[in-house]
Amino acid sequence: MYTTQQEQLSHERDAIEEAIRNAIKGAGKVNILVAGKTGVGKSTLINTVFRGDLAETGSGRPVTQNTQEITKPGHPLTILDTKGLELKDFAEINETLEKELRDRAADFDGERHIHAAWVCIHEDGRRVEEAEINLCNLLGSYKVPVIVVITKARNDQNFSKEVRDVIKQACEVVRVRAVTEEIEVDEERILLPVKGIDDLIAATAKYIPEAQQRAYANALSSKNLEGLKQKKKQAEREVNMAAGLAGTAAAVPIPFSDAFALVPIQVGMLTKIGITYGMEVSTAAITTMVGSIIGSSAATLIGRAFVTNALKLIPGVGSAAGGALAATTAVALTKALGAAYIAVLHDFCEQKPGAELDIELITSELKRRMKFS
Repeated sequence: MYTTQQEQLSHERDAIEEAIRNAIKGAGKVNILVAGKTGVGKSTLINTVFRGDLAETGSGRPVTQNTQEITKPGHPLTILDTKGLELKDFAEINETLEKELRDRAADFDGERHIHAAWVCIHEDGRRVEEAEINLCNLLGSYKVPVIVVITKARNDQNFSKEVRDVIKQACEVVRVRAVTEEIEVDEERILLPVKGIDDLIAATAKYIPEAQQRAYANALSSKNLEGLKQKKKQAEREVNMAAGLAGTAAAVPIPFSDAFALVPIQVGMLTKIGITYGMEVSTAAITTMVGSIIGSSAATLIGRAFVTNALKLIPGVGSAAGGALAATTAVALTKALGAAYIAVLHDFCEQKPGAELDIELITSELKRRMKFS
């Protein structure tokens, strides 16, 4: 039974929309617990590392007596902001927090787990409190990776070594200064630049599960070099996975099968890369972006697939030869499209660090680089 051209186009549109929906569903979520005394600089740190000023504009929801869940629509990051480490009734707070940890750890949904914890300690205090040690021990007992963040770092004086010695559960100890500070030394004003943020991003990435890596990359601000590095690394993974799928689909010995199969694979790849680079996880925004790109490129991609499929129909040449060439072409096309998209997004982020992605500008530049008419 033959299908009309209109039916075929409708089928392709449905496949593309499904590919976008599946990529968005697979974007994942990452949860990071941030704890520390009042005034330790948690909000500043969160807003420096992650995009979207979560600590200021995110909606907070109480989850325990002294823990707030901070998130915002379209953002795959949830911050669990734990306060009150300096309070005398920490034992009670500890009990409610332990219940939250226990419930999340037992949940079959990995997106509810706490994937890492930052326990923040002010460097000027030069002291590790018992509450901070107890919290780290509690987190460690639930296998939450603990990163001790020494905030407002100015002069170590071996304090970081003391922290490592005292807090045995710490996977990493990182000294940071989240904003530029001005201090006076001998009546001279000295600027202390931002420090340690890239180290913190890299240290945290080591402990984020594979399933949450795309969400973590999405959440990072592009104004940090390590944030951009993490985005590019994850985006390149997406390209390699898509290229493998494209090669497999194109090698199927059924005439013209890959022409239809390739586009949804590449649409899914574009969607995942866009999410990785910080695009809001929104069906409408991503559909607009992908539709604009693929609208210009689909004819070219399917046209090239048609040429290789024609070999499958030639007696004597056989489907194996046609399939091999189709697979090589499909992999090359997918990698070229993915590499070009990463390059455009990376250039945009480098030129406009921390800015929201300009879909129209990015789409236009990608079309220019790929020479789609």
